[in-house]
Amino acid sequence: GACLGSFGNVVIARYPAGLSIVTPRSRCPKCKSPIAWYDNIPILSFFILGRRCRLCRVKISWRYPLVELASALLFWALYLKLGLSYTLIEILIFAWAGLVASVIDLDHRILPDVFTLTGILVGLAGAALNPERGFYDALIGAIGGGGFLYLVAYVYAAIKNEEGMGGGDIKLIAWIGAVLGWKAVIFTILASSIFGSIIGLVYAAIQKSGLKTAIPFGPFLFGAALLYVFAGHSPMQVYLSYFFPFFD
Repeated sequence: GACLGSFGNVVIARYPAGLSIVTPRSRCPKCKSPIAWYDNIPILSFFILGRRCRLCRVKISWRYPLVELASALLFWALYLKLGLSYTLIEILIFAWAGLVASVIDLDHRILPDVFTLTGILVGLAGAALNPERGFYDALIGAIGGGGFLYLVAYVYAAIKNEEGMGGGDIKLIAWIGAVLGWKAVIFTILASSIFGSIIGLVYAAIQKSGLKTAIPFGPFLFGAALLYVFAGHSPMQVYLSYFFPFFD
């Protein structure tokens, strides 16, 4: 998880700029000198080097070890939650790609199609091949989730005459539905709306920028999807049994 988090940092830095994520090898963004393998050990090298490039001594951003640590902790926690299984492999792929896409969204306000659209296809293919999941559950989740947010965005744009939700968020919820199923879509939309509203209000108050402050919604959708994986099944079942008793 930490090693893939290190690679994720490369993707986060290079992909939005249109650069290759394969070549050249990792290098200092300041002096452009290649980073030796012993200076590129996830998390550890950051502290061993004292948070500075070995050659030019420029400070290294805390972003790098934090992404590596987050990826490592996600992999560890998901293994403890799901155990060795086909589903674990699928969720690990989703967790890593979602983490990288969320950081890119925070930086650039975009959710690249290479993550969302590919994620939808991979999620549906996984549902078809994985005996632990149901294909129709994934298909309904993808179509229903993406369709619902598209409808919300369309109505908002028609009323306000301005865009309120990006297409990347619509594709992200379809991706979540393809991987986690339609029940996860309901939970994710509800939870992300609550968390996003709270954080948005706090951010607007701090920045004194009013209620029209734009914040990236992708990280909230991804965070809510992870919350569903770890703890959302029981609350979601209670919700569905209360409001939709015909669902088992």
